[in-house]
Amino acid sequence: MLKRIKRYLLTLTLLVLAASQSFAQCAMCRGSVESSVSAGDTSMAANLNLGILYLFFAPYVLAAVIAYIWYKASKKNVKKTQATGSFAG
Repeated sequence: MLKRIKRYLLTLTLLVLAASQSFAQCAMCRGSVESSVSAGDTSMAANLNLGILYLFFAPYVLAAVIAYIWYKASKKNVKKTQATGSFAG
């Protein structure tokens, strides 16, 4: 089980690191960014990349929060079950 978790975390880490090299944008966004960069303004490109990263990480943060709440509720349920002396089958 621990080996599977380590493999999963390694794969996830590699995907996150590879994502920084593969910023994909629609044609309109790309054209707009290229024209602003050629004019000397790089802030638009930086903000677009930041927005892409925000959209990329939002579902993972949400899943982590849900998993944490679920974990805490599970621990609370186990303590409650042990306190009553009965075991759920």
